[in-house]
Amino acid sequence: MIEPTVTLPPTRVRRRPPPRPRDTVRWPVLMVVFVCAACGLVYELELVALASYLIGDSVTQASVVLSVMVFAMGLGSLLAKRLRCRAAVGFGLVEGALALFGGTSALVLYACFAWLGEARWVLVAFSLGIGVLIGAEIPLLMSLIQRAPERSGAGGRPRRAGRPAPPGDPDDAAGTVADLFAADYVGALVGGLAFPFLLLPWLGQLTGALVTGAVNAVAGAALVLWFFRRDLTARTRALVVGVNLAVLGVLATATVLVDDFEEAARRAVYGERVRVAVHTDLQEVVVTGGREGPPDLYLDGRLRVAGADEYRYHEALVHPAMKGPHARVLIVGGGDGLAAREVLRYPGVRSVTVVELDAGVVQLARTDPALAALNGQSFRDPRVGVVHADAFDWLRRASGHVQERYDVVISDLPDPGITPSAKLYAQEFYGLAAGVLADGGRLVVHAGTTTDRPRTYWTADATLRAAGYATRPYSAEGRTPGFAAGPDRAGRAGAGRHEPDDWGFLLAVRGHRPPVLGLAADAPPLRSLAPGDLAAAARRAERTRLTGLPPSTLVHPRYGH
Repeated sequence: MIEPTVTLPPTRVRRRPPPRPRDTVRWPVLMVVFVCAACGLVYELELVALASYLIGDSVTQASVVLSVMVFAMGLGSLLAKRLRCRAAVGFGLVEGALALFGGTSALVLYACFAWLGEARWVLVAFSLGIGVLIGAEIPLLMSLIQRAPERSGAGGRPRRAGRPAPPGDPDDAAGTVADLFAADYVGALVGGLAFPFLLLPWLGQLTGALVTGAVNAVAGAALVLWFFRRDLTARTRALVVGVNLAVLGVLATATVLVDDFEEAARRAVYGERVRVAVHTDLQEVVVTGGREGPPDLYLDGRLRVAGADEYRYHEALVHPAMKGPHARVLIVGGGDGLAAREVLRYPGVRSVTVVELDAGVVQLARTDPALAALNGQSFRDPRVGVVHADAFDWLRRASGHVQERYDVVISDLPDPGITPSAKLYAQEFYGLAAGVLADGGRLVVHAGTTTDRPRTYWTADATLRAAGYATRPYSAEGRTPGFAAGPDRAGRAGAGRHEPDDWGFLLAVRGHRPPVLGLAADAPPLRSLAPGDLAAAARRAERTRLTGLPPSTLVHPRYGH
């Protein structure tokens, strides 16, 4: 008997579903977002720092860079919509362009400042261009991730309409956006911390930007060429490779030549007679001049000491304040040692305390032969003590602990403005200074030029009066041909800037009775000052008086250019 053949249903072999595209692409994409966000914030901070150094007024420069860049990021997000159908090649080219723009931005900005004397419009252009490219990154990455299921052919049962995608599903757009922005924000944190603590002190602004650009280019190209290579044709793959290799070649060449570039740019800014150029922890310090002639001292590109006529400034700053008791003197700033030199000419001086934030400036003034000769070796005098600290913080700690108060406080600082030093021209700072002044003690403040920026000068006067001082305004002329009168000059000679022709000072005492403007009986022989000159200096300042100005405070600084 023949048994009937029984046909069994085929055994279903269970196949492991291919890995979801989100599982294979998610982490590489998030890592690249992290790296690109860090690089983008480094570009942003580098533009702010370099613009503050080259142009000044750090608040204004930060506001310009941040506002323009955020606007441009929105514009870049809109423009990226045109590249959604070619997201892979678009992202590769965007990252190459961003690496080139961001990496070379510091070089180009510094070159424009050095050879053209103007960097403001270049700053705006780079902020706009970098912002557009940064804004295009996230939309392009979103397009790549959303198209990943189509490319990889992921299996799985279709989801019923109306049911939200579970977390981790390729179609979970909300979760993908959350992941991308989380990686973006964390990367921005790392970039923001790496710039001041790693890149700036170890590599400097120029090399730091170039290295950041190289990292940016490698990260963007690697993601596209490895994980999204199926989206590229042979032609677009060659385009992405060629563009990013060219960018890396430009950045590598610039990195090799950056020292030569910096030296050439420094000569363009300061002239051929650069004697010393050092970067301290806080700023660039440059000393120019020949070995026979007096030196000039620049801090962050601004002339602080013109050796040929600095005595006009320092004699006017120091000697009117020395009329009266002057056994103990406090100098705020004055790291060049020149104000201390004038104070030490009085035999009755027992001690001089110099509070200077930048130890590098004091070290240079102590050891450089030309500067040490100019300041009369003042830092070698045993009566001089130097404190390296922020003057505001030091005064806040010292006001309640000084055993013996100061007869004279001398504020030898750059011109007031919306800068980190603005707090040293605030009402609160003058209140702290009053806490260390002896009865009848005198405070003298360099407050900028009376003729070129009278509003700033008289704002300082209003601030002193609001802090409980009575003031006596006066000014001193700088008449030596070829030198700017002000100790705070941006740019270079012949760059088309109008230079101020005077220094403005304010002599102040606590109370309602203004101090007498004159010279002490034991005043040494002076080259630029006589009692009659001070009377004329007071009249000259009074002619520029502005009334009704509010005082400047920590929370409402009112100094501007």
